[in-house]
Amino acid sequence: MHKNDTTPFSAWDIPLALVLLTRLPLPRLPEQVFTRQAQAAWAFPLSGLVVGLIACAVGWLAMALNLPVLACATLLVAVLIATTGAMHEDGLADTFDGLWGGFTVERRLEIMKDSHIGTYGVLVLGIAQLLRISAVMVLLGNGALTGILAACVVSRASMPILMSALPNARKSGLSHSVGAPSSLAVVSGLGIAIILALLLIGTLALLPALCALLAAGILAVIAKAKIGGQTGDILGASQQISEITFLLALAALI
Repeated sequence: MHKNDTTPFSAWDIPLALVLLTRLPLPRLPEQVFTRQAQAAWAFPLSGLVVGLIACAVGWLAMALNLPVLACATLLVAVLIATTGAMHEDGLADTFDGLWGGFTVERRLEIMKDSHIGTYGVLVLGIAQLLRISAVMVLLGNGALTGILAACVVSRASMPILMSALPNARKSGLSHSVGAPSSLAVVSGLGIAIILALLLIGTLALLPALCALLAAGILAVIAKAKIGGQTGDILGASQQISEITFLLALAALI
């Protein structure tokens, strides 16, 4: 058993972030690399850039083939879901099932751990993907593929913030085993996300990014009140909520 590696940065952090947050076919990493799961949080936005590039390439190809904009947006979102193994969407559903389906902390955590999906989860998944696809439709229709990329990047910066700001709500699970990233990792990840967003769409990124982080902050406050902290599901939900908020805000501006 290796002790957690607390070195601020490592070249292994980028492939590790891809392993943790995507289902892309990647080479097997050395065992000791996984001791850096918390510190690799600074690279989470870069994993968003990778999956965003793949999805936007599919969206661009669909547009080039003159498919309906709705079909293009749906295909693009489908690729985002497939490349991440729907882990963030699963977290979103479990979060809403748990936070609003139970009346005690213990019951809420129990529901969130259950692999079955409830009414809240089904409804939030449907509503979330309708909002996501509708915003992507607007951006595709205006040739703003880079805005979708910016949303993918910024939304991955919300997870390290919650990992650091909130205690783990249970003493087991992936989020607990990973631990909390350092303040340097959190700030670096956020800085990378904002810089990339500015490079992609300029100052137009600032308001959507602020809205996205505010939405993640609201989720954090609710999670702290209802279960006393964060779990892996809460982190996944924060990615989805911040991404969709960014997309909607940018679509409104465009």
